[in-house]
Amino acid sequence: MLAEALTLSAVLFAIGVVGVLTRRNAIIVFMCVELMLNAVNLSFVALSRLYGATGQVFVIFVMTVAAAEAAVGLAIIIAIFRHKQTVNLENINVLRG
Repeated sequence: MLAEALTLSAVLFAIGVVGVLTRRNAIIVFMCVELMLNAVNLSFVALSRLYGATGQVFVIFVMTVAAAEAAVGLAIIIAIFRHKQTVNLENINVLRG
């Protein structure tokens, strides 16, 4: 059971990394980062069966950080969309007016 959960976690994390590195849409990149965080949560929960409830405590912290990141990240994406009228990362350069 542990090997299957860790394998699934590794596959999900790899999909997230590939999505972050290859996609140009800010919303898709944002979703891939969330997928990577969920893959880490899965590995924490799987390993908590061996090492006790410490992994589950870390999952609560990661979920809290992910919720805050989702709120701030979506606010930034909405603000950039209102200013630039696109969420394509190739067309966004915030440092230039």
